[in-house]
Amino acid sequence: MQPTSGGDPFDGEPEQQALFGWADTAPAAPPEGDGAFRNSATARRMLDIREVYGEPAALASPRGQQILARLPGVPITEVAGHWRIPSLHGNAGSVARWTRIKRETLVLGVRQSLTTRPNGRSADFIAPGASNGCAMACAYCYVPRRKGYANPITLFTNIEAIIAHIQRHVRAQGAKPEPNQCDRDAWVYDIGENGDCSVDALICDNTADLIAAFRTLPTAKASFATKFVNPDLLDLDPGGRTRVRFSLMPQDDSRLLDIRTSPVARRIAAAADFLDAGYEVHFNLSPVVLRPGWQRDWAELLTHLDDVVPDRVKEQAAAEVILLTHNEQLHEVNLGWHPRAEDVLWQPAAQETKRSQNGAINVRYELRVKQRAIGRLRELIASHAPWLRIRYAF
Repeated sequence: MQPTSGGDPFDGEPEQQALFGWADTAPAAPPEGDGAFRNSATARRMLDIREVYGEPAALASPRGQQILARLPGVPITEVAGHWRIPSLHGNAGSVARWTRIKRETLVLGVRQSLTTRPNGRSADFIAPGASNGCAMACAYCYVPRRKGYANPITLFTNIEAIIAHIQRHVRAQGAKPEPNQCDRDAWVYDIGENGDCSVDALICDNTADLIAAFRTLPTAKASFATKFVNPDLLDLDPGGRTRVRFSLMPQDDSRLLDIRTSPVARRIAAAADFLDAGYEVHFNLSPVVLRPGWQRDWAELLTHLDDVVPDRVKEQAAAEVILLTHNEQLHEVNLGWHPRAEDVLWQPAAQETKRSQNGAINVRYELRVKQRAIGRLRELIASHAPWLRIRYAF
């Protein structure tokens, strides 16, 4: 395939009427061999790549060539950098095609910054991720706050360099000296901070390579949160060195806010399969959105979780509780493609400005409101799912 250029062939196509269909999709059948789900109709509904933007070095790399080989005939546009694509990130008209771009556009880049930074909440460290952006369209996602008007997947093709950096960092830590909220024995590395590793695995082997690398690191664990059930991950033999955190919220919230994700009940049902395949399985109760009826709906979700999850999952499970953080720039973007979501996400009377760890200015629930909500959610967990250990809540 030769790089091409030209206008976007999908300008003007309506999108809004298709937003809420994904949650009703039937669960996929178990895989019948390598990549079976990746090649399924369900996977193609999530990703149907029709255009690729790529940095020259990414397109020429072995991983880039592997990806392009799976996309025969798809037009390619060379770009100087994966952040500098004016037709995507600088084009206000892209907002009207927010979810279509996520389904049909892929960006390939080379990750320049290989930095592991301390965390201490969900993980001990945040590793340099192998992607940025996602094919799903959660209305509260923080990643597009920096990108502007479009947020498709950007896959980084220099996966060997990413893994080599992580391996050096792990070995430099030595053994973990004492337990903490992240893990009792292992250093935990979040490998999917700005994307969803389960969706990335539909396109290439970056996720498989990371899981294989951690399988050989006895003092560390990989960790990633996901809202998408990808049965192909069950074949990767993580050997207990990867933690999958299934993100959960009440189904009514998910239908409104978790656009194009796997149904919440499907995520819960998958927990035992992933445990049996060699993963550690935790849950993210996130984000908790405060709106009329939220306590009732979370009680219902926790009751369902308690009813469905088998004892072997309960014995090793833990949870993170994360209340909603929002952002004014994202609020403005959402008004262009999904204004209904902002009816519950944007609540100035109950929110206050906060500066995040990376320096961004966001809004969160006012401190007293947040503290009361966390306290109430702890009570609901104690009542309806007392086995669910809370690793942290904020």
